Amino acid sequence: MEQKLFTKNFTLLVLGQISSLFGNYILKLALSMYVLEVTGSAAIFAGILSLATIPTILLSPLGGIIADRADRRTIMVALDASTGITVLCMVILLSETNALTVISGLLIILSILGAFETPTVQACIPQMLAGDNIVKGNAVVNQVASISYLTAPMLGSILYSAFGLKPVMAASVVCFFITAFFECFIKLSFQSFHCNETIFSMVKHDFLVSIRFITKERPDILKLLLLAALSRFFVMGITLVGLPYLVRTILGLNANYYGAAESTLAVATILGSIAAGLLTKKLKFGRLSFILASIGICMIPAGIAFLFSTNRIVIYIINIISFCGMQIAISIFSIFAVSIIQQNIPNYLLGKVMAYTSAITLCVQPVGQMVYGVLFDELKETVYFVLIPTGITIFLIGLSAKGFFKDFEQRQLNSLGDNL
Repeated sequence: MEQKLFTKNFTLLVLGQISSLFGNYILKLALSMYVLEVTGSAAIFAGILSLATIPTILLSPLGGIIADRADRRTIMVALDASTGITVLCMVILLSETNALTVISGLLIILSILGAFETPTVQACIPQMLAGDNIVKGNAVVNQVASISYLTAPMLGSILYSAFGLKPVMAASVVCFFITAFFECFIKLSFQSFHCNETIFSMVKHDFLVSIRFITKERPDILKLLLLAALSRFFVMGITLVGLPYLVRTILGLNANYYGAAESTLAVATILGSIAAGLLTKKLKFGRLSFILASIGICMIPAGIAFLFSTNRIVIYIINIISFCGMQIAISIFSIFAVSIIQQNIPNYLLGKVMAYTSAITLCVQPVGQMVYGVLFDELKETVYFVLIPTGITIFLIGLSAKGFFKDFEQRQLNSLGDNL
């Protein structure tokens, strides 16, 4: 009998994620708008955000170790409740004289808590679901994140314009407490560990065990992780930096065009998540190389448009279609890649390996943004020299990974055969 997707545990997790992500997005939007109003400097807020990502990168491995050592439900409840309490305290402390200090401190604390939250949530999904439902579950969580990203900024900006910063922060507090409430009713099996090790010895042991697993026992997992990170390096770099630069600076179109482009990309991400859920049984892991290659194929027309067209609107439309195709493909690829990793990792290592996934992704994304920032600045008169080579590179990476995905698929089939 096939397990249903929306079990009680998974439904509670999804409801919690809806509330948590919505709270996070309206909070981040309100904080950014406030800092920009007070300082008039995007660079200051960008600097604060960059510094705030450092704790997540450094502490994610520790977060993964705790996710595998402690009750995951308890961790999620404690983290979301702590987030709500932290934001509430900052609402009380916030004033015009200490605003930047309080906001910087808040973002750093949220970054620290996020280092423990992300690997725990990702480790819970394969504990709640099995088989093809893991892919579907990841697709649902991805859809929730995309819809929240699409709707929360709009509602958050309305709330901020009408009531100001503190009421928006208070609304996010309610969201975090609602999430903690839902998570209280999740029931997950947990086997406690009794040991006489010091915390340092425990962390060192767990770190070495997990590293040994992905480098010695399952190096294919590490290769997949690095392949996913490499794809995000290109896609996030060229999307987060390239799209606004192309629309606003190169094409000289106003903010409405950029807003429409961002909204369309968010819809494309949702469509990619839905497609991943629908393709669960139809898309074999061996075919993921073609999904990866299609990301590059989608990017090439964006560069060609700048070569052969002089009409700004035509170039804009072609670029939006290209970026949307790329977004759909990367959503499908990422969901399947994460699901494959989850399905092939023992439960006692899930949190740690998912933490490495999160940390590597956080590292490569800003590097990609910096690289493409320099490339677009240096080649602003010939941006097709950025777009077309990027597309070709991703396409070739996808084709070269065909053998890897075939071998991975065969290993899974052999493993299933041994278990029968």
